[in-house]
Amino acid sequence: MAERSPLNKPTRAFAKPLRETAGKLISKSFQERGFASAELVTRWAEIAGAEIAAHSEPLKIQWTRPPRSVGPGGASMDGSQEPGTLVLRVEGPAAIEIQHAANVICERVNRFLGWRAVARLALRQAPLRRGEGKAVRRIDTDAAARIAASLPEIADDSLREAVARLGAAVRRR
Repeated sequence: MAERSPLNKPTRAFAKPLRETAGKLISKSFQERGFASAELVTRWAEIAGAEIAAHSEPLKIQWTRPPRSVGPGGASMDGSQEPGTLVLRVEGPAAIEIQHAANVICERVNRFLGWRAVARLALRQAPLRRGEGKAVRRIDTDAAARIAASLPEIADDSLREAVARLGAAVRRR
């Protein structure tokens, strides 16, 4: 059995992965806004539906103050947590439609979270922030088709199409 020299000694990694540091900072920011996790924001289109998500984005959840009769740990004596108010930023013209769908939105959010977290919506009319400064670029479908035809070695059709779209986007730049 060969002896292990000090040069072959495994070293300790000093740098932490960025995802750990960034994850802690981001989760703290979301917790300050009343979100238990970032998924309510990042998966908003899945939760609310594409039509609602196209015109709204969650800002925060406002929690009610605990009732005066609180037990140990700040929970109410009956052990329940009062549901909060989900604050949404909404584009002006869509506000009335989203207001009419408030019960459906609350139900979808609660189903996603797994408990009755939200009972009401509060709407803030303002332009949506996501996508600011980003120009939407369309993929050249003809270029993607030509690239896909040149990739017969990729057997999976969906993978071949995805690689072709990526190639078309890279060529466009």
